[in-house]
Amino acid sequence: MGLFDFLGGGNSKECSQKDCHPQMFCYQCEMSMPEGCGAHGQTIGTCGKTATKARLQDLMTFGLRGLSAYREHARELIDMNPNAEDLKTLIEIDDVMSETLYFTLTNVNFNFDEHIGQLMKVGEAGVKVMDLLSGGHTNVLGVPTPVTVTQNKAEGKGILISGHNLDMLHKLLERIEERGLADKINVYTHSEMLPAHAYPELRKFKNLKGNIGGAWFDQTDVFSKWNGTCVVNTNCIVPPEKSKKVANYIDRLYTYKIVGIEGAKKIENDNFDPLIDQTLELPDVTGFDSDATLTTGHHYKTILTLAPAILDAIKSGKIKRFWVIAGCDAPGHGRDYFRELAQKVPEDHVIITSSCGKFRFNDIDFGTVPGTEIPRYLDLGQCNDSNGAVHIALALADALGVKDVNELPISIALMWMEQKAVIILLALLYLGIKDIYLGAKAPQFVNDEIFGFLQENFNLGVISDIESDFGKELAE
Repeated sequence: MGLFDFLGGGNSKECSQKDCHPQMFCYQCEMSMPEGCGAHGQTIGTCGKTATKARLQDLMTFGLRGLSAYREHARELIDMNPNAEDLKTLIEIDDVMSETLYFTLTNVNFNFDEHIGQLMKVGEAGVKVMDLLSGGHTNVLGVPTPVTVTQNKAEGKGILISGHNLDMLHKLLERIEERGLADKINVYTHSEMLPAHAYPELRKFKNLKGNIGGAWFDQTDVFSKWNGTCVVNTNCIVPPEKSKKVANYIDRLYTYKIVGIEGAKKIENDNFDPLIDQTLELPDVTGFDSDATLTTGHHYKTILTLAPAILDAIKSGKIKRFWVIAGCDAPGHGRDYFRELAQKVPEDHVIITSSCGKFRFNDIDFGTVPGTEIPRYLDLGQCNDSNGAVHIALALADALGVKDVNELPISIALMWMEQKAVIILLALLYLGIKDIYLGAKAPQFVNDEIFGFLQENFNLGVISDIESDFGKELAE
């Protein structure tokens, strides 16, 4: 069965609205057929664009969306410490974005190989933007170091921040301190803000207390129980149209910059005073009394300082394999796969993670590699810190004299949810990383021809069951 069949596909004119999964859909120009090219089973658009090329162009635009998010955050940090080299890289990224959008216009390109080449350009821009963002964070906030933080434990007046924007958190903490309120308002992180606790310039604020909740989608439950104010400073936010629970906290919810939903308050021009004032008016936070803890802060720049110990452990056989189990989480039991996989990883294997997918298993104490002091669980940070896994792999390959990074004992299982995961995948493909298993389900914008190409050239797979996917590696 092909990927298209796996997704429940079909493109006949007779297929029902419920079951029909058109091979292509495009209505971007005046020449489009009624209801869009492909809406009635066509496999070629009026312009001559095939279903595969339509989907490849969809893949480009999805990748650009993820790229734009990282580019936006990187630009904020560059503005704080501008330098010619970073600005040059930013222009190169912008050029790829505009060129790729131009590429997807009607009647521009119908060449399959050039579509793949353009996707690789997008992937290369993804590598650059993640390096730019990671470097911006460490330049402004310092290099993270491992730290243990409280989980689901809170007291006093509280602000709960979800998203990815560490710069915004830094500005808020500074404003609270400027107003002399650091002993009256505590700040807590949610989801991908967890790594904030590991950065020296953030950790110095004593009222940055701990983490609350898990991945982004538990926010409606967590925010509903939270007595204080809440902030979402990037994706992902849940709108009232999705959940009635939003009504429980919409009067205490603030959004930042591009993020917004109906009824929430907007933080304008970095003026945090309305947020701070409302927090002071609200009752103390109650109902969060857990004794649990989480560990974060294994940024790749910190991990590379452990390189001699890691190399010795590899050469002596104490470390046999590395696992990259990471990505964007989403609701559903299908992603229990990643927790079960992490639990099955042998003691002489090391788990590397990032993004909010780590909340599937970061409550587990994985301990250290036997006979060493090397942690078996390494949290690189946010989704934009996924580049760290590549830096670690390249450093290991160089130190071990391995010419092809794919020859290293590394297994990769990635969960994906939205377009940031798409740019991360394209970045990995650009770097030539192979043998990636993706899940919990296959992207619906990829058809059999595209998936076949990725299988043939990168051995990309979709997760099925752990034994079939990784049985051999787990038995090492």
